Amino acid sequence: MKRTRRSFIAQLGTAAAASPFILPSHLSADQAVPSKLINMAFIGMGIQNRGLMKNFLQRPVKVLAVCDVDRNRREHARKMVETFHKEHSEKGAFACKSYADFQEVLALKDVDAVCIATPDHWHALITIAALKAGKDIYCEKPLTHNIQEAITVMATVKETGRVLQTGSMQRSMLEFRVACELVRNGLIGRLERVTCKVGDPGRPCDLGEEEAGPGVDWDRWLGPAPRRPYHSVLCPREVHRHFPAWRRYSEYGGGAICDFGAHHFDIAQWGLGMDDSGPVEVRPPEKEDALRGAVMVYQNGVTVEQSDGEGMRYGGVRFYGTEGDVEVDRGSFRLVHDGKEYRSAGQAEKLFLAEAKVKLYRNPKSHPDDFLARVADRKRPCTSEIEGGHTAICCHLVNLAYAHRKIIKWDPSKKIFTDPSCDKAWLTRDYRAPWKV
Repeated sequence: MKRTRRSFIAQLGTAAAASPFILPSHLSADQAVPSKLINMAFIGMGIQNRGLMKNFLQRPVKVLAVCDVDRNRREHARKMVETFHKEHSEKGAFACKSYADFQEVLALKDVDAVCIATPDHWHALITIAALKAGKDIYCEKPLTHNIQEAITVMATVKETGRVLQTGSMQRSMLEFRVACELVRNGLIGRLERVTCKVGDPGRPCDLGEEEAGPGVDWDRWLGPAPRRPYHSVLCPREVHRHFPAWRRYSEYGGGAICDFGAHHFDIAQWGLGMDDSGPVEVRPPEKEDALRGAVMVYQNGVTVEQSDGEGMRYGGVRFYGTEGDVEVDRGSFRLVHDGKEYRSAGQAEKLFLAEAKVKLYRNPKSHPDDFLARVADRKRPCTSEIEGGHTAICCHLVNLAYAHRKIIKWDPSKKIFTDPSCDKAWLTRDYRAPWKV
């Protein structure tokens, strides 16, 4: 997991990109180059946001502020920025400031955009506050911690007219866009089912207590989550080089269902043409204690299964059609069509998609480049709040099927449960005061 994430961050500057929009075949998603430096702030300075910040610094961006509840991390990030700007005087002389409170960052009038890579339970609260403060947003996936947050974020983007990019970066990789375009153009026949290799659902936190030590605002880290003692598994004190395990716990994340589900279910949604919709039913595994095998069922009968990767060569996403199948993961691709196998996404594109009727929006640069271009031209980015919000809802529905071990019936257009036995309270969480969505 660590190697995969690190290598993926390194690929951001070179990866080919994609988008969910269908365009006429003669159009492409040419980038608008910002005419001036975009002033950004970065909130949550763990390994993910440090990688993102390094990437954005290489672009027409000036980083004015960094924010983290841990003094070590925020000061380390501030020094990173100042070192970079000393070596790149063409961006001008200025001081990057560090903050413990994200609200102070959002009050900075000269900040145009914020990049949010906090634990998941903070994503929506900071995003909504940033939108209302007039900021454009790059927010890590999953976009939200629960279903109601996703609904509120989508509504707030519409209300404020800001630009939001979700960090589901697989849409900015050639092999995923080609796979989805092949499916959408019917090359593998009628789509019957999809499997996604995604790990365990979230579980309640059962960690003990450790001494927090000076320099960390533990109460602020918890924010809307229930009060509990400090533990370094959730919030490491050092400038850590790993991905902390708060993701495992439902109070702060959603397990691998929300972690990699936000990537792989997102690709399934794209291939299905369901970016603004979702499943009508989610079924837990038949075996009571199983942690794999949940199934999302769509209105057209297609199913998307959370798989352990059995029968998959690469282990990412596999689309099964009546006339072939296509399997895709980061850096790997396999199409089976008309009895032949193709291992190159580029070759498959040339052979089968040159005159395709359905062309998915193609971003010729990277995920951050797409965000900055959309900040400049005010158009919708490749993984906007619509794609990010609906994929997050998929993840949360799957986690609900596990948590309650029952079939969840869902109306994706009204965003309501269609079974009265599903409690409306499952749409949200109990927020610890004073935080609320």
